[in-house]
Amino acid sequence: MSINIQLQPNQKVYFASDFHLGVPDKEGSLVRERKIIRWLDEIKHDAGHIFLVGDIFDFWYEYRQVIPKGFIRFQGKLAELRDMGIPISFFSGNHDIWLFDYFTEELGIPIYRRNQEVRINNLKIELGHGDGLGPGDYTYKFLQKLFESKTCQFLFSRLHPNMALWFGYTWSMSRKKKKNIRVSPIKSKENELLWLYAREVESKNHHDYYIFGHRHLPLNLEVAENSRYVNLGEWMWSYTYGVCDGETVELRTFEKNDLEKANTNKARTQQGKQD
Repeated sequence: MSINIQLQPNQKVYFASDFHLGVPDKEGSLVRERKIIRWLDEIKHDAGHIFLVGDIFDFWYEYRQVIPKGFIRFQGKLAELRDMGIPISFFSGNHDIWLFDYFTEELGIPIYRRNQEVRINNLKIELGHGDGLGPGDYTYKFLQKLFESKTCQFLFSRLHPNMALWFGYTWSMSRKKKKNIRVSPIKSKENELLWLYAREVESKNHHDYYIFGHRHLPLNLEVAENSRYVNLGEWMWSYTYGVCDGETVELRTFEKNDLEKANTNKARTQQGKQD
């Protein structure tokens, strides 16, 4: 079953992933949260649908009556957009794999745990977070199955929320120290696992676009004739997102002038150290 969207004139569909709200600390996360809210305010006037494509939170676990503390401004903005009638869809990622029914029950936002076929006007899109796709990465694929198991979730829910959330954030941060969250650019398409996955699917079933997050790399690569792989990047350094007008999908950068200014200042600082 696909998600079908028929855009009205001047409407657009927006895609964003990998906000990682919660890192590096409360203060740093709050700055990014406010920026995300400014972006949502900017796009709400023409948004026909908003897709949040995983790792929106750096860690998330829902008990039956308890959710993680924080991110209230972001949740409030989502509530405002839903009250305006804007559809929002939420994909779980590897950092917020334990999203359950809170957003659906409170805000009417469906949660998707697997790739979905999305049809926007005449475009056919495969959409998902992207974790666990493509060849290799068997350790993560094992952990993914473990964390998705009802047994694992039952045992974790037996922990007191203070201990469970401490463990979750500690686990997340320890993985970031081992694997830098800022990914180096790919040397060739053949090294990009999600591009390889898209190529494999495309050989059997045509899609105009394959849109994923997870990799923290803003990418727009040709998969085959009339087919492209778009990676949405992240919101810790690049602040990139996807936008579809019903005919094409493109990557954009939010508050690009501020980002360019920050990069220029960083380059000058590094040059000064070298001098």
